[in-house]
Amino acid sequence: MAYGKTFDLLDLAIWMQSDREGVSLSDIAARFQVSRRTAERMRDMIVSAFPQTEEVLGENNLKRWYIPQGTLKDFIQFDAEEVSVLESAQKLFLKQQMTQQAQTLEKVIRKMKANIKPDVLRKILPDAEVLAESEMFVFRPGPKLQIDPELIRTIQRAILECHRIKISYFHENTKKTSSNVLDPYGFLYGERNHYLIAHHSDKYFGDDVHLFNLMNIKKVEILEDLLTVVPHFDLKKYVEKSFGVFQEQPFEVEWLFDQEVADEAEKYIFHPTQKIQRHEDGSLTVTFYAGGRMEMDWHLYTWGKHVKVIKPENWYDQNPS
Repeated sequence: MAYGKTFDLLDLAIWMQSDREGVSLSDIAARFQVSRRTAERMRDMIVSAFPQTEEVLGENNLKRWYIPQGTLKDFIQFDAEEVSVLESAQKLFLKQQMTQQAQTLEKVIRKMKANIKPDVLRKILPDAEVLAESEMFVFRPGPKLQIDPELIRTIQRAILECHRIKISYFHENTKKTSSNVLDPYGFLYGERNHYLIAHHSDKYFGDDVHLFNLMNIKKVEILEDLLTVVPHFDLKKYVEKSFGVFQEQPFEVEWLFDQEVADEAEKYIFHPTQKIQRHEDGSLTVTFYAGGRMEMDWHLYTWGKHVKVIKPENWYDQNPS
């Protein structure tokens, strides 16, 4: 058997142990880009090598297979690239001033190293250090985000336990602090600031969801009351409504990049819902639906004369250059 196929089978076995719901033939075919018949052969080889593999019926009576926890403990090891990627991700979190995430990832890295056999660890650590030191990140100037990691952990715990929170919030415009009881939904990490996405429990504020700058939250307390979710609220769709952080009514967007920068622009994901079209003259059209006019304007400025806003038609009237 070719080495590549061997690694695929090992990858499949690890996947089947890590996914408690099991893996279907369709899952195997899609992940490894093989036919259903090949997926069946791969499944059969796993079952033959690991007879403890269990078959379960999922939704719509779809057959799935999984390997009991601990079966592969002697097969699973980590390499230098995997260790270095996590260490690089930790450095990126620190540069983005996402302290709590960096600390959590540091714990994961320690646990990973603790589970690597000592002789293997001695071999891969020097390579991992070289790889980690070879990756640097561009410094982006911005405010120093002084956010207490314990504050983040408290809000995360409230979200996991579905409880309301009470916060003391500093308002930059009035220089006053207010007390707010909120239904916390999640976090939004932006280029300059990080935010809590939450809904006021007081009906006076209606059903609108608001952004609270994490730097301005001075104290947080978990309440006994269970949080209430705004009907039909979808966190992913809420974030996709905007080009950046600022929320406003979405609108149709169409940008035309000229031939000189089209190749570069084609590599960008400007928005999760975007569609692109390449033209015969080499130019590129990007369309999507979102709000965030100010942040779009900031981004368009970086492309200079090489991009033209087709929609909204009144863009240049409201955003004079």
